Amino acid sequence: MLENQKAVEPIGELFQSPDVEAAREFFREKSRVMIDKRATVQEAVARFIHDGDYIATGGFGSVRIPTAVLHEIVRRRKRNLGFAGHSTTHDFQILAAGGVLDRCDIAYIVGLELRGLSPNGRRLIESGAVRTTEWSNASLAWRIKAAAMGIPFLPARVLLGTDTERFSAAKEITCPFTGQKLLALPALFPDVAIIHVHQADIYGNAQIEGVSIIDYDLAKASRRLILTTERIVDTDTFRKRPGQTSIPYWLVDAVCHVPYGSYPAEMPYEYTSDEEHLSAWIEAEKDPAAFEAFLEQMIYSTRNFDEYLQASGGSERLARLRELEPLKRE
Repeated sequence: MLENQKAVEPIGELFQSPDVEAAREFFREKSRVMIDKRATVQEAVARFIHDGDYIATGGFGSVRIPTAVLHEIVRRRKRNLGFAGHSTTHDFQILAAGGVLDRCDIAYIVGLELRGLSPNGRRLIESGAVRTTEWSNASLAWRIKAAAMGIPFLPARVLLGTDTERFSAAKEITCPFTGQKLLALPALFPDVAIIHVHQADIYGNAQIEGVSIIDYDLAKASRRLILTTERIVDTDTFRKRPGQTSIPYWLVDAVCHVPYGSYPAEMPYEYTSDEEHLSAWIEAEKDPAAFEAFLEQMIYSTRNFDEYLQASGGSERLARLRELEPLKRE
């Protein structure tokens, strides 16, 4: 039985302190004033994301990712960032392309789901340039939940007896009630979270339509939160249906209006993913020189996300993706 096995000594590095008191000290000083938080993506990245920060993204896989902010991080050539790779596909692919990372908590990163693997992302991780610690999807999500709850760890049975446990930074503990072996998953407090939503008001109240994954816990756990949104709506929208508020304003530091802000990924009820463009990324990544030219054209030589959308096909292509979304609004 697991409780009789010798304890595993994990070799993974703990990149963020689970110190709840230090986190509370920060959150205690964070303003909860209901003020206009609108900003451009450029302003939000310049103000809240600094070299050395640990960041996390919302969404799941290639669904509802905050592409616009990730492009700006790459465009500004940020360096030495940490990253929570919970279920990240194109978002990790973007950050890997920019060489902005030096450490990463891994659950799912290099895989691009049915599209295959990211050649560049794989080269980056295999090179050893990024320090990595391994987790499962559940354990990394529960680390964020622990931070959202304001506790230093959550006990769980996940990972026990696996190689993933050995390469994690979790600790085996004994349950004080049953004497059974459990794994303590340390709280994860990102410096900055970036979440793309369907609609928000100017203060940061936000609504996510469909499955929210871990985004509410992520919003609570992170010291700073940048929202990008498809639409800015009046605050009365949230007052009339408060139960549909996914993220409340007091957790938010910046609200950026970015229509198509998840492109080329999918935004449920809005537009489907651009599979041709995602395939172009993968093809370009196969050759480092060709990929540098691709990045120069798509990110470095564009001044903002609007110019990237134009370089990727413009309004006609975006309209087509909106028409193809199977869950689109009537």
